[in-house]
Amino acid sequence: MSGNLQLLAGTLARAKRENRAALIAGMTAGFPTVDEGIAAIQAILNNGADIVEVGLPHSDPVLDGPVIQAAGDIALRGGVRIADVIRTVREANQATGKPVLVMSYWNPIDKYGAERFSGELSEAGGAGCILPDLPVQGVATPDDLPHWESTRSSIPPGPWRNPVARPAGRLASSGGCTRLSDHSRHTAVRRRISG
Repeated sequence: MSGNLQLLAGTLARAKRENRAALIAGMTAGFPTVDEGIAAIQAILNNGADIVEVGLPHSDPVLDGPVIQAAGDIALRGGVRIADVIRTVREANQATGKPVLVMSYWNPIDKYGAERFSGELSEAGGAGCILPDLPVQGVATPDDLPHWESTRSSIPPGPWRNPVARPAGRLASSGGCTRLSDHSRHTAVRRRISG
């Protein structure tokens, strides 16, 4: 394991050794503008966050709540493109030395080109990509991508799969994704805050 995957794994392992959860923040790229978003993400990482998820704005964010939908809409109306998301990852990682992930729907990455996206994300110092809507069946695996070896150092094996959607029996066979699973924690969502 090398590159920013090692940085991500090391960050999660350090939090575990310190007997705490890693603080993972998220922000939509390009909100309110690209430059202001980059500055905000850097401030988040410089003020306690261990990892940041940079959201790739999408025109049909069906899995997101109203705040993320509004931020994405503002970013898209401001002209944000995938190149701006990659720039955000690059500048946040270079300025802080902390792991930066991209959170995206599959459709924009598929349209952009998975190989192109993974290469650019890797070159920018991205530690990985979260694709919550990616169906497990019928998707490419890293072995299907001709230049996968060039991105393997920064992108975990299996970013094209969604292990959360897999039946428990298949999770063990999902390759690299499970290597980080012993460091992760899952949080339940509540409809209201009590107290």
